[in-house]
Amino acid sequence: MEYFVSKQTGRSFVLRLDQGDLVLESIERLIQDAGIQNGVVVSGIGTVDASVLHMVTSTGYPPVEFFDRKESEPIEVVSIQGFIADGTPHLHMMISDKDAALGGHLEHGCKTLYLAEIVITEYLDLSVRRVPDEKSINKLTGI
Repeated sequence: MEYFVSKQTGRSFVLRLDQGDLVLESIERLIQDAGIQNGVVVSGIGTVDASVLHMVTSTGYPPVEFFDRKESEPIEVVSIQGFIADGTPHLHMMISDKDAALGGHLEHGCKTLYLAEIVITEYLDLSVRRVPDEKSINKLTGI
């Protein structure tokens, strides 16, 4: 186990996405445009009509991975959360429809149906990045 401490938060951003806006791509653009190096996505809600979630389906190594893709479906975004390290987001999303809920790693291609609202807070005095270990698992490490 290892942990990292920030004693100073910086700016908070509320990102509004409109119909047709791509979710992860918009978050990445905000991170780049605002120069956010390290931070946290504390909240994300809305609707999408296209979603791509990535998840593992095995306990062995290397992991067996699955990409759940939905197109032209009304989907509620229950939650988006995760961490931004060295300007790169690692985010998970929970979605639901009238029958079930599903969660996984947020991937490119999720498209806003009506609206989405995402809140990001940056950490000013935290310097971390993800570095692959001997199994190519990206782990947080201090810079």
